[in-house]
Amino acid sequence: MTQSGLTWRFPRMFWTGNAAELCERAAYYGTFIALRTYLIRVVGLDDVQAGVTAGMFGGWIYLVPFFTGAVADRMGFRGALMLAFALLTLGYATLGVFSTLPPVIVGLALIVLGGAFVKPVITGTVSKSSDDTNRARAFSIFYMVVNIGSFTGKTIVAPMRIQMGVETVPFFSAAASLLALVIVALFFRPDKEGGAAHIRSFRETLQGMWLAMSNGRFFALILITAGFWAIQGQLYASMPDYVLRMAGETYKPEWYANINPLVVVIFVVMITQMIHKWRPENAILVAMCMIPVSAFAMASSAWFDGNVQILGLSVHPITFMMVIGIAIQGLAECFLSPKWLEFASKQAPKGKEGTFLGFAHMNTFFAWIFGFVLSGFLLSRYCPEPTTLPDEVQVQHAAALAGQAPMPEVYAQAHYLWYAYSGVGLISLAALLVFIAVTRRIDRKKAAAA
Repeated sequence: MTQSGLTWRFPRMFWTGNAAELCERAAYYGTFIALRTYLIRVVGLDDVQAGVTAGMFGGWIYLVPFFTGAVADRMGFRGALMLAFALLTLGYATLGVFSTLPPVIVGLALIVLGGAFVKPVITGTVSKSSDDTNRARAFSIFYMVVNIGSFTGKTIVAPMRIQMGVETVPFFSAAASLLALVIVALFFRPDKEGGAAHIRSFRETLQGMWLAMSNGRFFALILITAGFWAIQGQLYASMPDYVLRMAGETYKPEWYANINPLVVVIFVVMITQMIHKWRPENAILVAMCMIPVSAFAMASSAWFDGNVQILGLSVHPITFMMVIGIAIQGLAECFLSPKWLEFASKQAPKGKEGTFLGFAHMNTFFAWIFGFVLSGFLLSRYCPEPTTLPDEVQVQHAAALAGQAPMPEVYAQAHYLWYAYSGVGLISLAALLVFIAVTRRIDRKKAAAA
């Protein structure tokens, strides 16, 4: 086989798996960005209840795959993927068909379970479809597909929400999941030996989790960086409802959120090359300095008096500052993501680096729960759902969105919620500085005593 074949040609199961992954990511992000709005407008939850529900959903998505990997390995990749996409199709369809909380909770649970099978199987497929000569390129293709799926899903659901209502969004996700199921059923044929070289059993998963989470240094690092992702998670928590309530129903927060993956795709290679010799903590420090600035930028839309004139266009100040804030988040992610796993691995005891890296993304589990729950309280306090307000305030709010009246007084401090997240970022930054100072001092003492 030629060198070109070794580096760029992959078996059919690789491309089929990636096609299914694209559908899954489009389905997930299409519904996830509209989930809080759906829970409020369709299911009838208030801001706090919607924040708790969406936060638990988003958090468990990151936790359950640690345990389903062992089941997928025993079932075989094809069977696990067919089960996963059947569960996803049923889960999203349940959200579309029902509008009361009990079946919606069941639907969300099915989505969590289905998604938890997809993640280990697809990453295992990518690993098994490549070798040392082309594995880096295989995963680069995989991550590009993930971003394309995310971008596609959010792009499609915006006009659906505007023209047909947020209740139709889950049907798009169900259709995308069903398409993935058909792709797997017709074209996914993994090698007979099936799974990845090793996927943890339930017992190994629990033992590894205890080992990682009981390490004070590593657990502190997870909680500190969770502050970064809690702010990043506001693209799906606070931002959609904030935009709809402060700018109007015709605006597209789903498209604003796409600025993040777009910036990452454009700049991550360049920034990764620029910082490849940096100490990991220095790169992460840059990211942690940028993330509170992004939230502060989003808050600053309140400083404008009228639309922003730029390149001959009249742009709503919320649109203008959201794009800037989200772009800053994307740049911050470019500094953090390439160095995070390296930094986390250095906190592991010798010989346990792999175990620690396996649980490094627990920061997102904590971030999603904390960030969404906090968003519910902040939106309720500073930027409430209009339908919960007195009739005369609702009338004034609608007139304000049409440019025919001032915004009601209840929304005068709506931008404060972004100040709160800027504060979260500053606290996380301060905690990281303390962490670095303390751990370096401990390491110096250990080195001197050795």
